[in-house]
Amino acid sequence: MAGSASVSAMSIGSSHTFCYNIPHTADRLLMCSDGKALTALQFDDTGDGHQILAADGDCPLSLFGDVCRWLDSYFAGEKPAFDIPLSLQGNDFQLRVWRELLTIPYGHTVPYGELARRIGCRSAQAVGGAVSRNPVVIIVPCHRVVGADGSMTGYAYGLNRKRYLLQLESRQATR
Repeated sequence: MAGSASVSAMSIGSSHTFCYNIPHTADRLLMCSDGKALTALQFDDTGDGHQILAADGDCPLSLFGDVCRWLDSYFAGEKPAFDIPLSLQGNDFQLRVWRELLTIPYGHTVPYGELARRIGCRSAQAVGGAVSRNPVVIIVPCHRVVGADGSMTGYAYGLNRKRYLLQLESRQATR
């Protein structure tokens, strides 16, 4: 697990949390699981990862090891060759949007309006709201959604991160 040099975890009730350090950046991702599937993967903008890193423990779930291997592959500029079991919690509309995000191919982008049309919604703004609430970043590729003219628009974790993720994928897609 190259990206997860600091293997640290914490259990809270029936939920498990694990911290992943993104290679070659100062960013960290926090992942959560219900014990069977990944329920969240978010950038650690709050610093909560420091508390988890302070906890002394091994990876509590083999699922987290699988997610780390998936992320290692992704951040090495490769399209991960396997899927991660997900358990996404949201309303029916959000779940439709998030399922559609999973159909956007690696290295490609889709405008918000096109994503709305694909799910039979007339509002690109409503779709944008659901995209911004995606609980599993990168794996459920909300960063692949762009403005109508292909421009970088909206990303809950900042346009620099969105640009970085898209550039990472485009390098592999052009190989």
